[in-house]
Amino acid sequence: MEQLWTMTVSDLRQRVRDRSVIIFAVVVPLALMVVFNLVFGGTEELELEPVTVAAAVPDDDELGRVVVAALGEVGAPEVTVQDVDAAEVRGLAEAGTVQLGIVVPEGFSEALARGEGPVLQLVEGDDAGIETDILVAVVQGVLDQLAAGTAAAAAAGELGLTHEQVATVARQAATAGPAVTLAEGEASDEQLSGGATLVAGQAGLFLLFTVGFGVLSLVAEREQGTLARLRSMPMRPGLVVAAKALVGFVLGVVATTVLLVAGSLMFGVNFGAPLAVGVLVVCAVTAATSLMLVVARLARTAEQANIVQSILAIALGTAAGAFFPLTATGVVGQLLDLNPVAAFIRGLGITSGGGGLGDIGVPVAYMLGFAVVVVALSRLLPDRGREL
Repeated sequence: MEQLWTMTVSDLRQRVRDRSVIIFAVVVPLALMVVFNLVFGGTEELELEPVTVAAAVPDDDELGRVVVAALGEVGAPEVTVQDVDAAEVRGLAEAGTVQLGIVVPEGFSEALARGEGPVLQLVEGDDAGIETDILVAVVQGVLDQLAAGTAAAAAAGELGLTHEQVATVARQAATAGPAVTLAEGEASDEQLSGGATLVAGQAGLFLLFTVGFGVLSLVAEREQGTLARLRSMPMRPGLVVAAKALVGFVLGVVATTVLLVAGSLMFGVNFGAPLAVGVLVVCAVTAATSLMLVVARLARTAEQANIVQSILAIALGTAAGAFFPLTATGVVGQLLDLNPVAAFIRGLGITSGGGGLGDIGVPVAYMLGFAVVVVALSRLLPDRGREL
């Protein structure tokens, strides 16, 4: 253990002194997060603009006033109502002075009470947007509720109720709250927000590059001939490979933790319980480090190792949705699930939704299973650099 510790600490010192590790493992992914957030961040957050409504309502029409008053209670978008004459509504909307015009006809309340189906006219302005669509939906909802009250009153009248009872039934039907309440919440549905997906994806992608620094040094020492000297020393040959893998593991854990913390602070992301997130990071780094053992077996030179590592990192990162979300079903979807970067992102989706250690068993199993299979594969592959 002392020899393993000595070689690991010595290699870590060399890697830390090499500024390229810090730049490539931390600075570059953080810069990419900022760039991607500037390019794609605005597509997720929708900001509603204030809306001005021109309303023409007869002074004595109580239900017409109720319809217009409902717009002021929406909250978002902010609504300003201007009382105008009916003849002015269309002109104001077409001139872009208002985004929506409402014309309540004379005798609207009486016609509605008689069930005659009065027509309330809406005029959308030339620059109307999604805000106007929201207000149209609100008006439609209020009209539906008033129509329900009218239908209830008609039914009560057919049953022979008194005038007071009919009025009570109609009032209750028109003003009753929703029978079903919709509560917005957040569940452990393995889905991250746009900003969180960006942070997790970049952290998972560059993790595959970061752990490669340890294993690439093994290939470099093999080229320089220092690996033969190390193997000639009185220690188990496997300790050299173990020390290089441990260096990559430590760099991967530190860099990924820094990226998640910095990304959380920069983009206001919360990945959930630190202990569960830490377990996911360790498992993801273990899977990534195992993949680098295969790279060390396949590559004869450091240049070849860099190429193979880059191909694997880009392929796995892209398939996991590091740059843009990917969805697939069937066999393809099952193959994508085996990707350790995808499992890492999925695990962070669970923890960000409130999940704990007991909820991340599946992504943890995927990552550790991937590591076991890849380590076994690396033992079967021929070591192409052994003869150097």
